[in-house]
Amino acid sequence: MPTEWRYRGRAVSAEDIAFIRRLIAAHPGASRRALSAKLCEAWGWKQANGAPRDMVCRGLLLMLDRAGEIDLPPVRFTPPNPLVERQRPAPVLIDTTPIRGSLSELRPVGFRPVRRTSDEPLFNSLIEQHHYLGYEQPVGEHLKYIVSTAGRPMACLAWSSAPRHLGSRDRFIGWSAEARRRNIRFLAYNTRFLILPWVQVEHLASHILGRMAKRLSEDWERSYGHPIYFLETFVDPERFRGTCYRAANWVVLGRTTGRGKDDQTNRPNRPIKEVLGYPLTPRFRQWLAEVE
Repeated sequence: MPTEWRYRGRAVSAEDIAFIRRLIAAHPGASRRALSAKLCEAWGWKQANGAPRDMVCRGLLLMLDRAGEIDLPPVRFTPPNPLVERQRPAPVLIDTTPIRGSLSELRPVGFRPVRRTSDEPLFNSLIEQHHYLGYEQPVGEHLKYIVSTAGRPMACLAWSSAPRHLGSRDRFIGWSAEARRRNIRFLAYNTRFLILPWVQVEHLASHILGRMAKRLSEDWERSYGHPIYFLETFVDPERFRGTCYRAANWVVLGRTTGRGKDDQTNRPNRPIKEVLGYPLTPRFRQWLAEVE
């Protein structure tokens, strides 16, 4: 048995395990969820936004239970998996009259964060109907935006937590494995970018990307308690050239391996995509490399 366990970057000593055993013994009727909440409180284990790291803590307890280090109470209830049973977003009828003209004629262009608002179903529906990848519910930290003019939607953007391992991006930043583990939360990944098919406005896409770069970090900090220093996205070169990203000064960092994060064969099993990045501050390398 190891003298010290590690889980999601946290070292767990023999003294920590002894504390967990005493916690379980002191609350014989508590559920696994309740024990996790009590341990988070005792350790002051919180996310950047102040919420308890409950799911991570539950994973740690389960790991120690499976290793025979602690004895958790029996599982009382297994909730249904919402990601498996989730229904596809329903179609929403909106005005599809063509929007044409120059960018200057359409201004002001408005940006609305719509996560957890009454407009979120509209966002989900537009992505499902008009984006070639369809809608997928993001996991972890994420924001959604609808871009509009005169009250009419023109575009949708989704941002989420960045992939943990991405070779071309990691080489571009130049951070260590430990720095990446600590600072991956300071990156945001553009998972969806949709200009609605009835919108025909030159330079709109690059304008939107430029405007997003100026506000995303502040919006993220307001929601999650920390800023964003670097943006990234994937572009499928078989379908797109990524012209709008290049016009907005995003940098091509390289290409994916096409193997995915759970690959066991070391062979490509999905489309190889270009990786593009955009620093939000000149000091991004310095800040992302910090391990203290």
